[in-house]
Amino acid sequence: CENYRKVVHREEQFVKYFRFATPEQEIGLLNIGSRPQKRREGGVETLRAIPWIFAWTQTRLHLPVWLGLGAAIDNMFAQGKGEVLQEMYKSWPFVRSFFDLMSTVLARADAHISEQYDKHLVPEELQDYGVDLRNKLAQTIEMVLKVTGEVNLVDNDRVEKRAIEARRQYLTPMNIVQIECLKRKRSGDPSPSLVDALIISMKAVAAGMQATG
Repeated sequence: CENYRKVVHREEQFVKYFRFATPEQEIGLLNIGSRPQKRREGGVETLRAIPWIFAWTQTRLHLPVWLGLGAAIDNMFAQGKGEVLQEMYKSWPFVRSFFDLMSTVLARADAHISEQYDKHLVPEELQDYGVDLRNKLAQTIEMVLKVTGEVNLVDNDRVEKRAIEARRQYLTPMNIVQIECLKRKRSGDPSPSLVDALIISMKAVAAGMQATG
């Protein structure tokens, strides 16, 4: 929790980075909810939960799901409690279910796609946030694998792994289209066809990820 709050709530420029790096500002174009995506103007605390998660799902980073987990596991191993956690994964159905779910979500993440959003949409002075988050993602993957004993994510669920790999080849072009649409729209292009393409890209990514938030 402390690691999550430090990044999300205490980094002064984090919200600014978030709004550049994700389609958070454009989610309202979808018209899929009965309430506005924000409660009021302000920081991350003004966002409703679904747009917050939806935006990170679109960029394939899934930040709200895993942020802080890698640091927590690393701390347990540093305290000599790692073997206990590994034994809990083997013996406790709840713990096994939790880590298997985390393995699935992390397998759906794609740091390279997230990096492309930063490269094309985020001002240079804010891009260090993305670098730091992708490093934290790599740490989290390493720590989850250490607990589950898998060589690669979702090795313990071959059916889900094949499904993720099959969808990935179709998701990547949709993300690339979305990045270009966001770039053009934020540059002032008012074309209705551009807005339509952006909306379709968001729906396509949500369908491919099997998640909206």
